[in-house]
Amino acid sequence: MSDAIVILSGASRGLGAALALAACRPGTLLVTLSRGAHPLLAQQARRSGCQHRHYAVDLSDPAQTETVARGLFADLPAGAARYRLINNAGTVEPIAQAATLDAASVAHALHVNVAAAMLLTAAFLAAAPAQADRRVLNISSGAGQRPMPGWSVYCATKTALDMYTRTVKLEQRGSGLRIAALAPGVIDTPMQARIRATLPDAFPAVEDFKELHRGGRLAAPADVATRILDYLERDDFGHADIDDIRHY
Repeated sequence: MSDAIVILSGASRGLGAALALAACRPGTLLVTLSRGAHPLLAQQARRSGCQHRHYAVDLSDPAQTETVARGLFADLPAGAARYRLINNAGTVEPIAQAATLDAASVAHALHVNVAAAMLLTAAFLAAAPAQADRRVLNISSGAGQRPMPGWSVYCATKTALDMYTRTVKLEQRGSGLRIAALAPGVIDTPMQARIRATLPDAFPAVEDFKELHRGGRLAAPADVATRILDYLERDDFGHADIDDIRHY
């Protein structure tokens, strides 16, 4: 019997991969959702005494996401003491000025950054035992609080995720559920490499991100992942509904 069950979306690379590797702990059942599995995760799980299940899913497809979520939660053990959902999946695309946006790229971002978190949380709320310690962590961004030209879609989706978090907290008041949205800071991931490759016409702040990289001011994914998992287990988790890991 697992003491803790951790469900993590977007676990194949970047911060998500670092979170998955860091969450491989004895007594934990780690459930990951992404299109592909991280190549080192199964080995890390065996070495650490962690159970691991992976569900291959395209989180930009709401129907597929909902189907997988229902199946995932129907198969979860009911007797764990702690249940954790980390909605980490996200995309910075499209990086473009508002006048050039198209329907497909906007819909893709909305589904990955917002709808997937909503659908996974809905399944989690329905399935995780009310008597257990239940916590939901939505990985947000400072972009949800600060508008940036070229990131109209990204900023809007992160703002939506923040407001969704606040609303769920109000709905679940008195239920024992704890929920928060957390900005992870600027991390050395493939997403940052994609940002630095953007043309200034599409994203005028690109030089600022290049300077962060040149100055060695990007946080290491493994370090941030460890701090996020520690944050998730804090006694005061959920007191702040919108938070930033750089405060800790």
